[in-house]
Amino acid sequence: MTILIVDDSRLMRNIVKNCFSLLKVPCQYVEAGNGKEALMRLQSQPINLVLLDWNMPEMSGIEFLKRVRAMDKYKDLPIIMVTSEGAKYNVIEALKYGATDYIVKPLSEKYLREKIFKIIS
Repeated sequence: MTILIVDDSRLMRNIVKNCFSLLKVPCQYVEAGNGKEALMRLQSQPINLVLLDWNMPEMSGIEFLKRVRAMDKYKDLPIIMVTSEGAKYNVIEALKYGATDYIVKPLSEKYLREKIFKIIS
């Protein structure tokens, strides 16, 4: 499994990787610091799962989500928003534009496990 972790915070990307190592899910990581970079990564190699922050420079997570869902090739790609934007309207907007699921930071290993195993099972 190859996971694209999209977050402008290197610390947050490392936290996500550490959570996955605790889950003992065999995977490779591809990282991007914003949506624009993430689009390039997505189009250059096979990705099985995207973990996506909302607020980033150059291209936000929601803009990335809209662009990816507009491409037939990625209509079934699991994309989980992992963000501090916890307002109900943010969750509704993300799901409306095709997010597979939504996790509000701070990230917990237990909650991530539930979401990931629901998707990969």
